[in-house]
Amino acid sequence: MQWFDALVQGILLGGMYAQYALGMALMFGVMRIVNISHGDLVILLSLIGISMAAAWGLGPLAVLAILVPLGLFLGWLLQKAVLNKVVGSDPLPSLIATFGLSIALQNLMLQIWSANSRSLPGGGIESRSVDIGGIYIGLLPVIVLVVAVALTWGLDLMLKKTRFGRALRAAAADVEAAAMTGINPRAVYALATAVAVGILGFAAVFQSLRSTVAPADGAAQLIYAFEAVIIGGMGSVWGAFIGSMVLGISQGIGFRIDPGFGVLAGHLVFLIVLATRPQGLFGKA
Repeated sequence: MQWFDALVQGILLGGMYAQYALGMALMFGVMRIVNISHGDLVILLSLIGISMAAAWGLGPLAVLAILVPLGLFLGWLLQKAVLNKVVGSDPLPSLIATFGLSIALQNLMLQIWSANSRSLPGGGIESRSVDIGGIYIGLLPVIVLVVAVALTWGLDLMLKKTRFGRALRAAAADVEAAAMTGINPRAVYALATAVAVGILGFAAVFQSLRSTVAPADGAAQLIYAFEAVIIGGMGSVWGAFIGSMVLGISQGIGFRIDPGFGVLAGHLVFLIVLATRPQGLFGKA
């Protein structure tokens, strides 16, 4: 029973990682843009949401309704002001630019919020659970998983069925050829980055409900997002979701073996996949 419980808790944890990974799957997996500030954007949105909740007495849903549009705007601004100037076939310029942005965001957050940890009050939803056959399943992790599935399905549908999704995939495959067909790659990339960071608005709310956040926490979110995308396979949205499940389950089992082994177990599984199947579980060789 304890191993089944570890499996269930790992799947629920994977739902949180999927919300980190979806934006990364869009930027890194589809557009080939390396955004080192990905995790810091999650923390920035989390801290903004916590401050708004404290100042205005807002609940989690109201905070979510504000953070998602704010994330959309920040993503659009990031692409327009920074990434459009460095995007190209070589990922190194975008990596350097977003690394500098990451450092700047961390120092900005430290200046405004200090190094103290904070959390978003959820009115008790964060501690509610249901006992199913001796296994306690938290209500908040279930909500997180359901939202992650919905976001994955919606993003996959957008990429495959909409005109914007086809334009994005065309621009990612060959910018010059896409431009010759009338596509504006810069505008398409700006909208795609807006969607990627807008998804982080969901992750920011749920992360600050599940645990505390501090300005230095962005690196962990970045690592989990990268690992989930690479495990699943670059270019596959559902692959990023499955990669998040693999990462969450491996950590859940690792925590069951030893409380100090959980995070390391996830990293070890990532290294095994990278060594044996570098294209990822759903990627093409």
